[in-house]
Amino acid sequence: MHKHSHDSDRILRVATYNIHKGVQGLGPARRLEIHNLGQAVQQLDADLVFLQEVRKLHRRYAQHFPHWPELPQADFLAPEGYHAVYRTNAITRHGEHGNALLSRWPVLGHQHQDISDHRFEQRGLLHVEVEVHGRRLHAIVVHLGLIPGSRIRQTQQLQEFITREVPAGDPLVVAGDFNDWGVQTRHMLAEFGLIELDAPRAYTYPARLPLVQLDHIYARGLQPLGLLVPRGRLWWRMSDHLPLIAEFRLDPP
Repeated sequence: MHKHSHDSDRILRVATYNIHKGVQGLGPARRLEIHNLGQAVQQLDADLVFLQEVRKLHRRYAQHFPHWPELPQADFLAPEGYHAVYRTNAITRHGEHGNALLSRWPVLGHQHQDISDHRFEQRGLLHVEVEVHGRRLHAIVVHLGLIPGSRIRQTQQLQEFITREVPAGDPLVVAGDFNDWGVQTRHMLAEFGLIELDAPRAYTYPARLPLVQLDHIYARGLQPLGLLVPRGRLWWRMSDHLPLIAEFRLDPP
């Protein structure tokens, strides 16, 4: 990914990251990673950060961890000057969690749609409109289900949502945890002009020894420049997923 000075201001850098609710490990070995994730999000240096499994609150963890942030995680993770948009997907016994978008660009509006396929998995998509270089850009954060049939139905819901809510001429980025390393979702979204950014072995899961790519970035109306996955011990300690970063060129309106 090389930036040329004359068009570097037209480069849009996008990242997607499933942060596993800011906590890693089980039982007594649980550790709070949200503070490290805050530094990691800054290092991603992305204009738009698509986040999944973001906690709004968790009453038990807030008592268990002395350094549990008082702010909801999306606000806590947003670098200075960024806008944070969060919407809940799942309400649990001790709190709630969902998707978030952190944006370096002004937010024009946002909405949320429940795409839960059955009562055991609460899933949603978050649609945020941002203004980039005077253009309206649509960002949709997704977290699809674990069951293949659910993912097909949820992808259909995503397609219907895009048809209804996103004008054909506006640039669009759809990113998140698709829980899918096959080609089904890719084929369905390609029918809508959404092209996946590709790189060899862009594996994101499991973070410690990545074998599959569950996290994906799709775009329409943007010129793809490249895709990368940050690696190393620093990253695999923070979440069970690795982040995925893509760069695009935004053509003038």
